[in-house]
Amino acid sequence: MRLAVAAALAALTLASPALAQPVPPRAPTISVMGTGEAELKPDFARVNVTVATQAETVAQASSANNTATERVLARIQGLGVKREDIRTANFQVFQTPQQVGPDGKEVKTPKFSAHHRLQITTRDLDGVGRLAGEILASGDMTFQSVTFGLDRQEEGGDKAREAAVRDARRQAEVYANAAGVGLGRLIEIRDGSAQPFEPQADMRMSMAMAKGAESVPIVPPATIRYTANVQLVWEMAQRP
Repeated sequence: MRLAVAAALAALTLASPALAQPVPPRAPTISVMGTGEAELKPDFARVNVTVATQAETVAQASSANNTATERVLARIQGLGVKREDIRTANFQVFQTPQQVGPDGKEVKTPKFSAHHRLQITTRDLDGVGRLAGEILASGDMTFQSVTFGLDRQEEGGDKAREAAVRDARRQAEVYANAAGVGLGRLIEIRDGSAQPFEPQADMRMSMAMAKGAESVPIVPPATIRYTANVQLVWEMAQRP
């Protein structure tokens, strides 16, 4: 037992110089948050419409909706939109909500409603207004919204991140020069978010006024803007 204790004390004594070595101080740092933006021309527009039907049973409402949707598809394709550029975004059948007239009495309506939301993709940005006008003139579908997008969504985010890094370095250099120090090693990068700003179409006429119009004055955005932020940390260094 005494031999074991002595061996342990000897080992601790030999190790203590290594344990007692001082930890080198961490170099002072400069930490900044950079922000960046990128603007790219949109490649396509997405038009969202809803085909709505009502009937006394679920089966009848669904069947009526299918018939109405076929008419809608034929009409949209007649405008030059390819069938593969039209897809179902959502389909649902539900009990028709109770409706009350101006006199406070319940208005009798069919028991079930079917809503089929379609998403139409078009690359003819200048023709979006004509497409919207055709939709508004149709009794089979309701115009919902128009959004614009890029084929390569990541491109906008990447360019915004690059701009954010440049902004962070610029700020760091300003701080370093003002403090009389230099920038050393880049030791940390913390990625922030990169978000697109998805503009809605600029519609200069209300939908009620545009009902039946051949074309709605929709102005596509010139660009889609992306924003990003990043935090970078440099070690301070002495100026040469």
